[in-house]
This record gives sequence, structure tokens and C-alpha cells, in this order.
Amino acid sequence: MSEAKLSSQHCRAICNEVGERLRYYLDRSSTSVPPRLLELLQQLALREVEAPSIVPDMPEERVEAARLIAAE
Repeated sequence: MSEAKLSSQHCRAICNEVGERLRYYLDRSSTSVPPRLLELLQQLALREVEAPSIVPDMPEERVEAARLIAAE
């Protein structure tokens, strides 16, 4: 099976949409975040760092911060 390739702009749009939906649902919920969701968010943060940036120069502090979040 061939793997679909998305442009970095499409990847960013998808990440933004997922983030918006999570914020919406998590704001409405007073319960704690399930461990599996935390794990998936950490994976997303790591992949975001590893993905090619559409921004010419990303500050190194932000890259390191994302790596630390993903390592938790």
C-alpha cells in the first residue's frame, strides 16, 4: 500500500484543526485528560518538531521545548 504524502501546509492545517477540537472538548470537560490522549499529544508534539517547518527559521528554544514535552 502506498503512503500518502501531505504538504507541510496541509499537515499544519490538520494539526491546527485537531488542536482546536481538543481545546473545545477539553474546555467543556472537568475530568482529567486520559493517559492515552496525553500519550498521543506527546507523539504529535514530537512529530511536529521532526516535520519540515514552513517557517524559515524556528528558534532553537522552541524546538528544544517541544522535544522536552514529547519526552515526558
